[in-house]
Amino acid sequence: MVHYHLHHHRWRKGEKNIEEDEESQALIIECGSTSCYYKRTRPKLLSLLFLFIFSFHLIFSCGTTFSLFYSFGVEKERPVADMNANTPVCSSVSNGTICCDRSSIRSDICIMKGDVRTHPASSSVFLYIARDSDAVINYGEEEGYEELKLERIRPYTRKWETSVMGSIGELNLIAKKVNHGIKHHCDVWHDVPAVFFSTGGYTGNLYHEFNDGILPLYITSQHLNKKVVFVILEYHDWWILKYGDVLSQLSDYPAINFSGDNRTHCFPEAIVGLRIHDELTVDSSLMEGKKSINDFQNLLDQAYWPRIRGLIQDEEREAQEKLVQKLSLSPTSETAIVTERELEEEQLEKPKLVILSRNESREITNQNLLVKMAEEIGFRVEVLMPVRTSELARIYRVLNSSDVMVGVHGAALTQFLYMRPGSVFIQIIPLGIAWAAETYFGEPVRKLGLKYIGYEIIPEESSLYDKYDKSDPVLRDPDSVNAKGWQYTKSIYLEDQNVRLDLRRFRKQLVRAYDHIAKMKGYVHLQPW
Repeated sequence: MVHYHLHHHRWRKGEKNIEEDEESQALIIECGSTSCYYKRTRPKLLSLLFLFIFSFHLIFSCGTTFSLFYSFGVEKERPVADMNANTPVCSSVSNGTICCDRSSIRSDICIMKGDVRTHPASSSVFLYIARDSDAVINYGEEEGYEELKLERIRPYTRKWETSVMGSIGELNLIAKKVNHGIKHHCDVWHDVPAVFFSTGGYTGNLYHEFNDGILPLYITSQHLNKKVVFVILEYHDWWILKYGDVLSQLSDYPAINFSGDNRTHCFPEAIVGLRIHDELTVDSSLMEGKKSINDFQNLLDQAYWPRIRGLIQDEEREAQEKLVQKLSLSPTSETAIVTERELEEEQLEKPKLVILSRNESREITNQNLLVKMAEEIGFRVEVLMPVRTSELARIYRVLNSSDVMVGVHGAALTQFLYMRPGSVFIQIIPLGIAWAAETYFGEPVRKLGLKYIGYEIIPEESSLYDKYDKSDPVLRDPDSVNAKGWQYTKSIYLEDQNVRLDLRRFRKQLVRAYDHIAKMKGYVHLQPW
């Protein structure tokens, strides 16, 4: 993960991170027969007075209300009895309308409904709206069009981080009023909605790929039941390859590279931006059908198990071929083969513990001794070291079949999402990042239904203990070091720290995990504690 300190800092009480956009402009409201549109101009006293009077008149003449969240298309308000605090702004949008919800600190989201068309050359998405009359109008554009530039949006879910948001492509959402009978060019017509989002920013980091991308994509699109086309800014072929199995569970259609596909794609509706609830989770109270993080996990099951079944069949075939080869070379070795199989079956009956291994910062330097101790307790141990190119189906298979996962705080722990509810997640927490460990993994792990054990190391277990004086704040007061800024946290605690576990101390956590699994599955203690 990146920018822990920024994320932690932004939630402090009383602080805001709001950017004013075009603050020197005012709104002019124009009302047609079905809906109202807005455009900005320089404020003048007369204009402001007119705006006040006309807005008051608008409430009674158009049957609508003006909300700051409904930036350029005002739809008819639903009856008060139907309003729900958990109902998203723009949940119901009239045809020929653009509605934007900018109320979240995490992301903006706009919905366009009607004749929606892409225009990659200008980084724009157009909404064509039929005029009430056939009068010819030319506003510097082609004849017959009246163009209203409505909204700009960067469709990425880290809105408060201005540094990374500056790298995200900005989309112009533009409404064009056109005369009846004018034909618009369309290369590809889609009869399902589109969802526009970016795979830029921190994409490349597993935590952010799930937290900022895959989970928000699920939250935003699952109610469409796969009848949706994904249009991607900052498109990456490797990302499509890596998450293709998951995308296939969310959409029946191939994704579109917005900037790499110059064709005009036409949609009846577009959702621009993604909704996000919290760190690595789904808030069921905000979801249609009360979907939860467990429903997302079921989707991962459906995504990966076809591939996993293929892997299992390949392994069984290879094992059978090896067995035949052994018997052909030494027919008398049949007894030894039977004994070998019995030992394998005995191992498979033990609870499985997976260690997520690291080989750079935050490495467990006495990992071999940890493996030996876990085996003595009664675990079947597997060490897993995922890399960026690792096939997610293979990792999913290992972790989904595990009873316990152990790992030092880092992005790879995001794969707790692959574990079955009731399993145990042990997070080893280095010095200086206890708050991040709880926020980014502790809370989400519990929401998934896993048993969470957070193991905070003591200074003597950190490699920093040999680099700093024993009274240095780096060891004795990490909070004061973190208060200096993100760069201190990153350079000291994340990039320059390894862990040498006090095995006697850590053993207690493994025993807790073993007892939990033994109680659930009826295992027998193989070793005295």
